[in-house]
Amino acid sequence: MSATVSFKVPSPHGPRSVTVDYARVGRGEPLLLLHGIGHHRQVWEPVVDVLATERDVISVDLPGFGASPGLPDGLSYDLATTTAVFGAFCAAMELERPHVVGNSLGGLIALELGREKLVRSVTALSPAGFWSAAERRYAFGVLLAMRHISRRLPLPLVEQLSRSAAGRTVLTSTIYARPGRRSPEAVVAETLALAGATGFDQTLRAGRTVQFTDDLPGIPVTVAWGTRDRLLVRRQGVRAKQIIPRARLVRLPGCGHCPMNDDPALVARVILDGSR
Repeated sequence: MSATVSFKVPSPHGPRSVTVDYARVGRGEPLLLLHGIGHHRQVWEPVVDVLATERDVISVDLPGFGASPGLPDGLSYDLATTTAVFGAFCAAMELERPHVVGNSLGGLIALELGREKLVRSVTALSPAGFWSAAERRYAFGVLLAMRHISRRLPLPLVEQLSRSAAGRTVLTSTIYARPGRRSPEAVVAETLALAGATGFDQTLRAGRTVQFTDDLPGIPVTVAWGTRDRLLVRRQGVRAKQIIPRARLVRLPGCGHCPMNDDPALVARVILDGSR
């Protein structure tokens, strides 16, 4: 079951109200899940039930993605603002330094929340921000192409493609190493989420100058990378380890950019281990 929460975020022109859609399940220490650009919180569905056996799991739609409305005038989609948004979200939800897990853009936000000492541990799955200039241009080009295709495919064609493993491969092989495992309904929903993401263009523009360069002393950090990540290549995980030397660097064999679908049991174990 989804719910919404609204809260105030500072801006140069005074506080602005932000609304975020989320789902919450389970018991235990709080665990916040953040998805990547163009996606929605349902990307975590393959691992949520396992995580909920040990954690109070809160999965959210980033502002301008999924069911969350875009940011109001006066707030930009840059990393500093998004970090402030989720700091305010945690305060509104009375989450005192939750564990945080993020994938891609969500992984970068999770690391920023760790840098600001707003969370008790960070698990980042193929996080953005450790790219070279050429790798960033490649990733952004792929993302723009995916966005272009999602906005031009008629819904009946998306539904038809999603009914076969081959069709799901056509639609999602950029982010999944095993796209045939994703359900037809999930593939249709995430194609529509990418097409309708009002925050996509501004978020991508804001990311052109992003580079994560800080260590996170005192915060347990896990960085995990799929060996078959075709969007953010796995050598970026080595750079992350060099920048955050105390981080645990985990290899995810046979997994793509969104590994939760490719090997749910492995990813759930990595997340739970990282948040212990």
